[in-house]
Amino acid sequence: MKFSDGFWLNQRGYEVDYAVQAYEVTTTDHSITLLVTPQTIYNRAMTLGGVTLEITYSSTQENVIRVSIQHFKGALHNEPKFELHADQGYTPKITNEQDYAELISGDTVLRISKGQSWDVSYTYKGKRLTGGAWRSTSYIQENRFRAENRCHAKCDDTFWSDPADPRSTYIREQLTLSVGECIYGFGEKFTTFVKNGQTVDIWNADGGTCSEQSYKSIPFYISSRGYGVFVNSPDRISYEVASDTVSKVSITKPGEFLEYFLIGGENLQQVLSNYTTLTGKPALPPANTFGLWLSTSFTTTYDEETVTSFIDGMAQRDIPLQMFHFDCFWMKEYEWTSFRWDTTQFPDPPAMLKRLKDRGLGICVWINPYIAQRSCLFDEGVEKGYFIKNPDGSVFQTDMWQPGMAIVDFTNPAACDWFAAGIRSLCEMGVTAIKTDFGERIPTNVVYYDGSAPIPMHNYYTYLYNKTVFNVLKDYYGENKACLFARSATAGGQQFPVHWGGDCSAEYSSMAETIRGGLSLCASGFGFFSHDIGGFEATASPDVYKRWCAFGLMSTHSRLHGSTSYRVPWLFDEESVDVLRFFTKLKGRLMPYLYAQAVKTAAVGVPMMRAMVIDYAEDPACLYLDRQYMLGDNLLCAPVLNEEGTAEFYLPEGVWTDIITGEEIQGGRYVRRTCSYLEMPVLARPNSIITYGAFQSDFEYDYLTDATVTIYQLSDGASAQTSVYDKEANKLMDLTAERAGSTITVTYTKTTQTFKIAVAGTDKCVTADGSGSVTITL
Repeated sequence: MKFSDGFWLNQRGYEVDYAVQAYEVTTTDHSITLLVTPQTIYNRAMTLGGVTLEITYSSTQENVIRVSIQHFKGALHNEPKFELHADQGYTPKITNEQDYAELISGDTVLRISKGQSWDVSYTYKGKRLTGGAWRSTSYIQENRFRAENRCHAKCDDTFWSDPADPRSTYIREQLTLSVGECIYGFGEKFTTFVKNGQTVDIWNADGGTCSEQSYKSIPFYISSRGYGVFVNSPDRISYEVASDTVSKVSITKPGEFLEYFLIGGENLQQVLSNYTTLTGKPALPPANTFGLWLSTSFTTTYDEETVTSFIDGMAQRDIPLQMFHFDCFWMKEYEWTSFRWDTTQFPDPPAMLKRLKDRGLGICVWINPYIAQRSCLFDEGVEKGYFIKNPDGSVFQTDMWQPGMAIVDFTNPAACDWFAAGIRSLCEMGVTAIKTDFGERIPTNVVYYDGSAPIPMHNYYTYLYNKTVFNVLKDYYGENKACLFARSATAGGQQFPVHWGGDCSAEYSSMAETIRGGLSLCASGFGFFSHDIGGFEATASPDVYKRWCAFGLMSTHSRLHGSTSYRVPWLFDEESVDVLRFFTKLKGRLMPYLYAQAVKTAAVGVPMMRAMVIDYAEDPACLYLDRQYMLGDNLLCAPVLNEEGTAEFYLPEGVWTDIITGEEIQGGRYVRRTCSYLEMPVLARPNSIITYGAFQSDFEYDYLTDATVTIYQLSDGASAQTSVYDKEANKLMDLTAERAGSTITVTYTKTTQTFKIAVAGTDKCVTADGSGSVTITL
């Protein structure tokens, strides 16, 4: 929200009280608490009335500082709470000197001036990150002029609208930006990747990939200076990123309380790791979900015969298929969600699913959290109070999406169990994954079972929805065996992967939107990302389809899906078959590398698919790159985004190797390359190791036996490491390569499995024996 009117004035209709003086400073072993006044206090008469803020600084884990800003303590505290993983036993170092108070959490330091002007700074190892000074922290009220005018405005609270917010007080924090500093994140944002100059509202909406709306709004951002800021509230948080005040990020929360966490780290990877320690690490998806998914598409006509013909067609064309997805119409029209198959199209679902599973396929089905009036579940849901209600006690219903539909109230434990029972019945039938669609446009003039405030519940709803479904899959199939295909999310939703990018169009501009959205989401703590290969809306040209196949298979998860037409490659052209086959098999060969990177993502919280800035924040050219990305630690991917077939990308310093063509390219510069349809720049990082498996057709295979461990551009005096896991995420081997002059020494965990070690760009390739060490002379 914009409150400023230029440098000196505020927008008409608002009264702003800024923090001016830390009037009292109180410390304990765990925290610093300030009584903050909006003016310098010179005598007792100045303490009679007026706004004060109580600000408490503490730390929940190393390099994470919590800031709690309170005005009225008597305000309602019925806002749903994020499930944080705070270390209750962690104790920061607190000092209280004559001129300042200081909180030290690891290498991240907060210092508060005790002078007559407001001055708060955050540093990491002595380097300033951000802080607040004159006109930063403030309490804001609507004055009578604005309140009277707002009350005449129409508050349209229909299902698909964005209702007027009845609240009229705000806490605002403004954190300084350094010259050249760039801000990223806030969830899946399809706008410009660098968020400087934008207004960002944390408000989930179903707007497609071509608008400023977002399916996944996360109140967290990271900075190119190496820190992150997380607002601990699912409310409608509004950010002005170098916009209202161009030298600051303004954070505004409605109400009487604002809490945020300042997160430091050695680099952006560590910042994201610290953030996901607090909000939850991404779960590890099953290994088979990294293979190719095929969908029925949305409104197409399909039955068991159609499904079987597509699966047979992929097998006949030697395109490895791992997952099959049934979209909405596996259930009868007008009855979503019922958890019942449409037996007119699928006469014997258990037998059909068994036939598909016998072919080695995982099975995914579509659901949403809405229950149509004609669903067999509707009457029971009404009778037992399982739905969100209107203020008058009636069930909230709408004709949007499904006629007469109601919305499951996941704040009611009994409703959660009821919905979970439907998911469990699908698991018992043979379903292995669930597409959890929708969950964004949740109404706000409603009442929840547990009394939660409805406006913050708008964003938080998706967390409860996806958690309920994910936990059923985890309980039924076991750890590291649960997989969603989710569209909506909020903070903490990264614990329930995988997330896909929503409704994109079948064109290059939408492909670029999808990349930006994915990189923004992954800069917000989400480890895995997918999208509709070929675009959801309309039908792609063969050219776009083939380029999107390459991009899709070089994403963490890869699904062919559309709206009104099928996405099997032979319906585009025969070359599309070749392209899809090629990149599916390339991904299959990369599974030893990819799955090891996925294990790291789940353990550490660093996204598997990520923007260049996360690895190369010190390289100014990487700050703005949003059409290329790192896939794990060691692969750089640059999709082709134009009909000329030209890839334009930037390579940081060092010699990079294209794993498809074998070309070696000197970095530290921009590169332009024309690519055939069987090419897309996928480049191995200098001083890295990539393990290629002996892939046949199943993405769950022995990742070590007959694998080739390839060493790329290892410099003299440098070393590189890698690990290989099995399909159950058990470590099979650690391997280290070290170069001294013309000799590379490779040491590895002793194993009875046979594999090869190769040096890229040479003819050197040796078979590893059981000794745990080999030497290669260049």
